[in-house]
Amino acid sequence: MKFTHCCELLLAALLLAGVGAAPVQAGPLNVFVSIPPQRFFVEKIGGAHVHPAVMVPPGASPATYEPRPGQMVALSRAKIYFAVGVPFERTWLPRFQAANAHLLVVHTDGGISKIAMARTFRPGRAPSSGLSHTGVKDPHIWLSPPLVKIQARHIYRALAGADPDHAAQYKKNFTSFVAFLDRLDREIRATLAGLRRREFMVFHPAWGYFARTYGLRQLPVEIEGKDPKPEQLQKLIRYGRGHGITAIFVQPQFSAKSARTVAAAIGAKVISADPLAADWAANLRRQAARFAAALR
Repeated sequence: MKFTHCCELLLAALLLAGVGAAPVQAGPLNVFVSIPPQRFFVEKIGGAHVHPAVMVPPGASPATYEPRPGQMVALSRAKIYFAVGVPFERTWLPRFQAANAHLLVVHTDGGISKIAMARTFRPGRAPSSGLSHTGVKDPHIWLSPPLVKIQARHIYRALAGADPDHAAQYKKNFTSFVAFLDRLDREIRATLAGLRRREFMVFHPAWGYFARTYGLRQLPVEIEGKDPKPEQLQKLIRYGRGHGITAIFVQPQFSAKSARTVAAAIGAKVISADPLAADWAANLRRQAARFAAALR
């Protein structure tokens, strides 16, 4: 579907929904989040009093996603939109607010100092100095439990402000969730303790905050979202052979062709590492175990 045609459908849907009408609150508080992991956070804090809908469905890319007409209709009735800083929000957040004049947009990445997105690893140089970076800030802040605590506070405050009748319950849930995040953080640290190596190879560099939190380093295969050229592939293969790389981690939102080429050449496994999995806590535990197994 072409972008202009999509916009026409969105406009028609919004006219049917009644653009700018104040959302009618009946039952749970209707809110939107950008990606599936955020729904996990909102459900932990909001409980039965909040109904979170996800804008970017599983398998879609939060870099290029275009909302569907039905989502815009639902959004016109929502009370809060929890943004997280993924690329598609730059284009669509103003449109969301235009579609719903009463929509509160909460930037859950507020107060988080973001790191630059790793561009590529330069084989032949030490991992500590072999990474180059783009000027783009890495949006994947939900993959570090300590940073999720900051996001959770934004969520709690917004829910309590929008629904003061249940503010006490939101505060209780928030406190429990923070304790849960601290326990998860300790579990992951224990899983990754005592590793002989600390560098893991990924196709897309989504795990920078996770790596920084737990003393690891990701070595990306891709170059600014593009597959590496043959010469660069050969350098990656030589590095993988020389440094005992046993696994290359890929995510389902990107092609794994180049990763599979490198993996086949060095005898490594290609392993899924989905940064957008809906079962957020279980996913982090699972990925920590996979990283540990690859690095031992």
